Amino acid sequence: MRIGALEAGGTKMVCAIGDENGKIYEQISVPTTTPEETMPKIIEYFKDKEIEALGIASFGPVDVHQDSPTYGYIVKTPKLAWANYNIVGTMKDALNVPIGFDTDVNGSLLGEVTWGAAQGLTDVAYITIGTGVGGGILSGGKVVHGMLHPEMGHVKVIPAPGDTFAGRCPFHGNCLEGMAAGPALKDRWGKTAHELVDIPEVWEYESDYLAQACVMLILTMSPQKIILGGGVMHQMHLFPLIRIKVAEKLNGYLETKELADMDNYIVPAGCNDDQGILGAVKLGLDALGQ
Repeated sequence: MRIGALEAGGTKMVCAIGDENGKIYEQISVPTTTPEETMPKIIEYFKDKEIEALGIASFGPVDVHQDSPTYGYIVKTPKLAWANYNIVGTMKDALNVPIGFDTDVNGSLLGEVTWGAAQGLTDVAYITIGTGVGGGILSGGKVVHGMLHPEMGHVKVIPAPGDTFAGRCPFHGNCLEGMAAGPALKDRWGKTAHELVDIPEVWEYESDYLAQACVMLILTMSPQKIILGGGVMHQMHLFPLIRIKVAEKLNGYLETKELADMDNYIVPAGCNDDQGILGAVKLGLDALGQ
């Protein structure tokens, strides 16, 4: 099978061709500027690829409810040129194939569940920490949507001891994204994550906020595994710090075999940074009923 995959990010859009086995045959990247500039390039890429379906995993918020008049739209978003943009309708008109659609982070979650670190599990949390912070939840084998979709990057966090940074989220200030996303690191310290590797204080704060997020997920949805992806999590030294702080914050309240094996419970993404595009492939397969 030939399945088109579009991982629509706020900085770039990755277009790829994959199959039902999770093999990616080719991919390109297109800068995310405006719909008028970006979408014709994406359509041009896919139009002669003879794809059977297309999966779109998009930045948002997005409308994922098929009975909604704005299904397939990128709705309210800080990227104002894309607000209320019908990305699914545009691609369907151009390609005339079945289209699967979800958030970018739910796409990454699906990639990990289907071909990555969460294969065989029914209850999984995925958090991406990069330009923003987003989360996807698999509960009972199904991706959670609800009235819209989870926006766990905007839950409030308690300031870590000694941290006086006010947060950079324009909506919530010191929410998880406002305190822990890549731009928050840059605003607080004046450097990017990879330039801050040797400053322990940076990672004490960062691991505290990510541990708070993990504890919140553990106590509310009881996942079998938590996967942390995104550019900030390329700093692998964060994982031991997060695991230690999660255990400290739980303070012995829960005893499960998963929590007893923390190294295999809070883990990096397992798809070599292709989890998003693989998730888009899975959305395309789902649109075909595969």
